[in-house]
Amino acid sequence: MLTRIRNAVTAEHDSVPIPASKMKISIAELLKNEGFILGYELEETGGPQRGIKVFLHYHDRGDPGIAGLKRVSRPGLRVYVRKGEIPRYFGGLGVSFLSTSQGVMTGRDAWKKGIGGELLCYVW
Repeated sequence: MLTRIRNAVTAEHDSVPIPASKMKISIAELLKNEGFILGYELEETGGPQRGIKVFLHYHDRGDPGIAGLKRVSRPGLRVYVRKGEIPRYFGGLGVSFLSTSQGVMTGRDAWKKGIGGELLCYVW
């Protein structure tokens, strides 16, 4: 999902289709809440497959709302952080996304709730 969004921003597309899952829907919701994307909609295709169409955000000057995405945890090397180890990316200008026992949330929200989890990615 992150690579598709990164490539679409680089190519200056208005939207990008992504195969849906619960995790991807949660990440899309957080990206919308943080102002990185305009929104998303769930698409029902012909079969049992569902998709998400993510609408990308661009500023007046044509600069993308997402300047960068960095995946941290990956299948070959999972990265977990405790509540006191949650990083602030770019001194607080970037947002970290965590998968916690209470769902996917930003690093700031996880820190406020006092829980840790798997560090998924950084967005700035």
